[in-house]
Amino acid sequence: MSYGGSSKTREVSGRLLEMAGIKRRIAEPGMTVTLCDEYGDDLYALEHPWSVEGLTNDQVDTGMQNLRTAPGENGWKVREGEVDGADRPELHASNETEHFSVKITAHRAEPGKEPVLGFSVVSRCYRAASHAAANNA
Repeated sequence: MSYGGSSKTREVSGRLLEMAGIKRRIAEPGMTVTLCDEYGDDLYALEHPWSVEGLTNDQVDTGMQNLRTAPGENGWKVREGEVDGADRPELHASNETEHFSVKITAHRAEPGKEPVLGFSVVSRCYRAASHAAANNA
């Protein structure tokens, strides 16, 4: 399988941000490479966690509403996820054409915490010669 690695993962993340329809500060702790050892010792996946910060509760709600509809129009299959408390709804989506999945969590304001829209974009497992090669695929 041809795979674009970290650049493709960032591209998918960027399109998800556009679909959310909100522009604010982006926090990006960095991409990680995970061994898909249940399938073999040369298969890896990339995970790209990031979030949109500096939002209001209304912006979080708007972003989640946009993400309930826009991804479905762009090749993603969207399903509601588990709700971790009343203020943390989740969406899960997968894109079989792009070979990615995403978990989006809405964190509404809590005492001492600002509202955040969190994303975790994960690639399908793909073959690479090594962990280092997986990150540069």
